[in-house]
Amino acid sequence: MMDIHEILRLLPHRYPFLMVDRVLEIDKGKRIKALKNVTINEPFFMGHFPYRPVMPGVLMIEAMAQAAALLSFDAMGKTPDDKSVYYFAGIDGARFKRPVEPGDQLVMDVTLERSRAGIFKFKGITRVGEEVACEAELMCTVRMIA
Repeated sequence: MMDIHEILRLLPHRYPFLMVDRVLEIDKGKRIKALKNVTINEPFFMGHFPYRPVMPGVLMIEAMAQAAALLSFDAMGKTPDDKSVYYFAGIDGARFKRPVEPGDQLVMDVTLERSRAGIFKFKGITRVGEEVACEAELMCTVRMIA
């Protein structure tokens, strides 16, 4: 388990771009299960769409990537610092199966498939209840900045 205080310590994201509220489970170096509560107060709902608010698919992918970053840091036994940045390197096979609306709770289940030369490949599935909302393969990397 990881609460919001630990998440804020590990991820550089802040409101309105922090997409992980809590880590429910973590299996070191293998898998993470994280939660995002979706509320009507999310800033993107004002324009997407005003009469039928739906969470943009790219933000569901971002939520999975943030969960993947937390898994990576845990797997490496490292805490990020101001000399490194965790980036997306690729997204494959993204599928959106169900709209996500205010009041839904996203549960992201992200598994580390492999790690080589600082590049991590993950498989992510996001559910609302028992229904799959989104799935994708994600590649991420940690890079040093000058």
